[in-house]
Amino acid sequence: MNIVALAGGVGGAKLADGLARLNPPPALTVIVNTGDDFNLFGLHISPDLDTVCYNLAGMEQRNTGWGRADEGWDVYQEIQKLGGPDWFRLGDKDLATHLERTRRLGSGEPLSKITADFCRVWEIDPAVLPMSDDPVPTIVLTDQGELAFQDYFVKLSCEPAVTGFRFQGVENSQPAPGILQAIQEADLIVICPSNPWVSIEPILAVPGIRSALEEKLVLAISPIIAGEAVKGPAAKMYLEMGIIPSATAVAKHYGNLLDGFIIDKQDEGLMKGIINRETHPLKVFCADTWMKTREDRVRLAGEVLDFGQQIIEEV
Repeated sequence: MNIVALAGGVGGAKLADGLARLNPPPALTVIVNTGDDFNLFGLHISPDLDTVCYNLAGMEQRNTGWGRADEGWDVYQEIQKLGGPDWFRLGDKDLATHLERTRRLGSGEPLSKITADFCRVWEIDPAVLPMSDDPVPTIVLTDQGELAFQDYFVKLSCEPAVTGFRFQGVENSQPAPGILQAIQEADLIVICPSNPWVSIEPILAVPGIRSALEEKLVLAISPIIAGEAVKGPAAKMYLEMGIIPSATAVAKHYGNLLDGFIIDKQDEGLMKGIINRETHPLKVFCADTWMKTREDRVRLAGEVLDFGQQIIEEV
């Protein structure tokens, strides 16, 4: 089975890792959000790309899901001593990634090519594609004005109230090479349990991606369980924009793009309302979607593919 997964953040990285660890693994392409990319100390940092790659390589910090395992902090601590900006933690191993990426971008190489080369070094089998080689920074609209995503997310700890989002320059961007072909050849599209607003929506906003997905069988996993986000500010964002955070809200967010939807067992009571939406019928499956261990990732990934196969056979 050919699978294309849309991912960003820790939840997306965990499920992508689970899909890659199935036995046998599916032919997997992971399209990753780059709306949270930014520059610090003159370095091009791609947090979602790195989180997905580190998880696929088994190199992530197990307690956080992001950053490198067995990381050192000598450079970061020296920056603190010198009075430099320390609001974004950069580990020593992680810095090597950013330094080499920045050097190669400066020589004119595209982000997709650099990412593919890194994946080969890290022995990552799935294809990992940034959503675009063009910069499309996410701008968060808040009660404190427009904020660059990392300023909102890390520097201000998601404290400003959100009123909306803007993906700067997205109308002039193009999907990274290989994305449209991967979607065309896919048997199933999986939208990972990532933040719908700032991890998945930037990918869908790149011209050509959403329209390509509309021709395919698409299922999504809710990142919200019992009204709370497993990780990150998704539930807070929904509330601040006047929407009650729930699996139902996530299903409505994606709308007619979805053919299948997976919710946590804690939200089983919402299933009937989601299935009986006014638009085209949506198949819903309940699972334990909380991925605390690697075994949880693989189990959920297997259930996702089984559910997808069931939908394929019924179409």
